[in-house]
Parts: sequence; C-alpha cells; structure tokens
Amino acid sequence: MKAKRSVAILAVSGIAVVSVVAGLDLFTPGSSAASDPVSGRAEMAVLNSERAQAAKSPTPKPKTAAEQAQEVIQLRNQIEAVDAARRAAQDASDQKQKAKNTALARYKALKKTDENAREERASRDAERKKLEGTPKEIAKNLLADHGWGESQFSCLDKLWTKESRWLVSADNPTSSAYGIPQALPGNRMAAYGKDWRTNPVTQIKWGLDYIENRHGSPCGAWSHSKAKGWY
Repeated sequence: MKAKRSVAILAVSGIAVVSVVAGLDLFTPGSSAASDPVSGRAEMAVLNSERAQAAKSPTPKPKTAAEQAQEVIQLRNQIEAVDAARRAAQDASDQKQKAKNTALARYKALKKTDENAREERASRDAERKKLEGTPKEIAKNLLADHGWGESQFSCLDKLWTKESRWLVSADNPTSSAYGIPQALPGNRMAAYGKDWRTNPVTQIKWGLDYIENRHGSPCGAWSHSKAKGWY
C-alpha cells in the first residue's frame, strides 16, 4: 500500500499548528472526501488564529495636543542642535583660516621688509662704491646719475684738467674760484656739504650739477670752454 501524508490540527492557546505527518493512508485510494474537510478545517483554524491575534493587538491611542506639541518641540530642538553644531564647526574653520591668513600676511610682510632691507643695503653699498677711488674714478661713476654715457668722461677730463688738474685744493690766485670744478666763489659748494674744501665727492657733485644745468653735458661745457676760455 502506498504511503500518503495526512494532516493533523492542533490548537494551542488560540494558535493553529498544522503538522504534516508521514503515515499510512487512512482512506481508500481515489477517495478525496476525507482529505478535503481536513484541509478546510486547517485553513479555518489559521484564519481564526489570525483574527484572534489581531483582536488581542491593542489599537494605538491617539496622542493628545500636549504630546504632539512636545514632539514638535523635541524635533525643533534636534534641528537647532544640528544647526548649532554645524555653525560651530564652520566658525572654528573660519577662525583657523583667519589665523592662517594672518600668519601668511605676517610672513609676507617680514619677507618684504627683509627684501627691502637687502635692496636698501645693496643700494647703499652700490652708492658707496661709486664714491670710492680717485676723483676721476668718482666722477666717471657719477656720470650715469645725470644720464650721460662714458663717452662724456673724455670731455670732462679735459675740462677739469684745464681748470684745476683735478686738485681738491686748487685755488685760483687771481680770483676766489676753488676746487676741482673751480666754483666761484668756492663756498657755493657748501650747499652740498660742509666739507666742500677737502672732500672731492662734494666738489664733483656740485660741478656735475652745474655742468648739466648750464651746458647740458660735459662735452657741451668743454666746447664752451674752448670757445670762451671758461665754462
């Protein structure tokens, strides 16, 4: 005889438990009258169990206006807390960036000050070097300050060799002309330095300014000197 499955139904505390048990056929072959009622009863038991469970589940109690207001307050507090945290984080970032910018600006200022100091020292050194050497070397170095090229120095050399032989203390016995450029009178050069009697730099600076203002260039002064005997 072929084995079939039969269905047994057991209700425990209102919950239907359906178990499928392997066993011998309780009914004759080809008969479905026995299995159909059993299957129907099983389905009914399951439905009844679900209804019982649903009946036992409590219906949510509607919230009062005060409770709803409290929930709104809590939600608002949460949103405000998040905004406050985000704002604090961004403020901290801004402060950090400001500190970086301040430090960078200070570094650039110090760097610029250092660069300016170096440039100033270099300028002073270059100026000092221009004023070192013999009177002729000093005069040659100062030509560029007036926009003249080195070719002008040959005219200046001829001019002041004729006037004073490049002597700082050259004193014209027939007049009060004095010094390398033969300023007349010599104390005209005092505006360029109190040491006008002994300092070739003071005399040369005065002399070059006079040549530029009066003749335009050393060669212009030399041409006038050759034509007139003075400049």
